[in-house]
Amino acid sequence: MAFSCDSEDPALEDLMSQSGLKVGHIAIAVESLAKAEDAVKRVFGLSLSPIEEVPSQKVRVRFVDLGGVRFEFLEPMASDSPISKFIEKRGGGVHHVSFEVSDLETRLKNLKSSQVRLINETPVPGAEGCDVAFLHPASVMGVLVELMQKPH
Repeated sequence: MAFSCDSEDPALEDLMSQSGLKVGHIAIAVESLAKAEDAVKRVFGLSLSPIEEVPSQKVRVRFVDLGGVRFEFLEPMASDSPISKFIEKRGGGVHHVSFEVSDLETRLKNLKSSQVRLINETPVPGAEGCDVAFLHPASVMGVLVELMQKPH
């Protein structure tokens, strides 16, 4: 997958142009996972995965595959969760795009040394046993990007 942007930042170009890099999922912030499931069932005739709690992010998540793309629905578990704040400020909707990477720690070190703004300088626990880290939207054309490494 190739990623094109107007940025002249070689670290971001390198991150997005590496062979094997693929979209892991698109995350949607929702007030209610039950309402999200109802909508997905009504529109697409599909069910969401079982609920998983991700305490490090203070969210409950459910997934569904639609048209070869994986979607993650995020419901806040607390009023101080990042998703609760996102919904309060912007309403529900697209929250982030996640890319699968290998060797997340090395990737973060390289991005940091290239002056890419990181929200997480070290990986944190994510859904499905993955390690995740977020890049600040200011470094990626206003899009919140999650890098995730699947468990070995």
